[in-house]
Amino acid sequence: MSAVSGRPRDPRATRDARPALPWRILIVFAGTVLVWLFVYHGALLGRDYDRPTHVARAILTTLLVVPLVVVARRLLDRRPWTGLGLPSLRTGWRPLLLGMACWLVPAALGFALCLGFGWVEISPRTSAADALRVAALLVVLVLLYEALPEELVFRGYLQRNLATRLPAWQAVIGQAVLFTLFGFLVGAATSADRLLLFFVFALFLGAFRVATGDIWAGIGFHLAFQTVAQLFGDVGAVFDVVGADVLGLVALGGVPFALGWMAVERLHRGRLNWQALEPDPIRT
Repeated sequence: MSAVSGRPRDPRATRDARPALPWRILIVFAGTVLVWLFVYHGALLGRDYDRPTHVARAILTTLLVVPLVVVARRLLDRRPWTGLGLPSLRTGWRPLLLGMACWLVPAALGFALCLGFGWVEISPRTSAADALRVAALLVVLVLLYEALPEELVFRGYLQRNLATRLPAWQAVIGQAVLFTLFGFLVGAATSADRLLLFFVFALFLGAFRVATGDIWAGIGFHLAFQTVAQLFGDVGAVFDVVGADVLGLVALGGVPFALGWMAVERLHRGRLNWQALEPDPIRT
């Protein structure tokens, strides 16, 4: 009718051609779960942990997840990439460093409390040079295996799509539920405490997205947390820790999560709106 009459096509017709929102979310969520299962259990035949395997899994994860999101955004959403909240690093480095600082500075206070009160004892297994080398490697591996791909999928793609239909606070909860389910399905969160950690962590990262408007701060927070947690755990294998549970609860979790969010909320109070809906512009 509009073609015959010469009237311009209603832009909303483009939306009608897309799969329904629940289907788009389900497709990307299922694809993400399959990628992690393939990388961990399929591509490398479920090998036990060693450093070369960690490197291979990290590279493969990013190489599979980023194209998955690109294709989904182009073919399923039919919307601009910019809506996912991942601008170029030329502008993203500031919120990236902010997110890292929001975890590292309070975590340093948490470590000081744990060591000062004698709740935790930490002794090196190797030289300081070797510990620094492992730390530098873990930064890269965490970025490629967890921080970038997980933030791009859950706080980027999924939270963004949920936020076009739901208030910001509901979108944050929605992606946190999906992130927790993801952890369970891939075998990373099978106990009650791990499930709770995944859910709370996702809530914080989703709130970072609402406060800052992009996912770089969340990537930085995620990167700092996972790197230090692995460095002082079995993955890094460069420190012996007595009182690891207390260290995890206070220095890795409670103090940096609480103070880190307080810092982000104060810095971005002017744009924080828990009731807002995200715009859903048609790609031009």
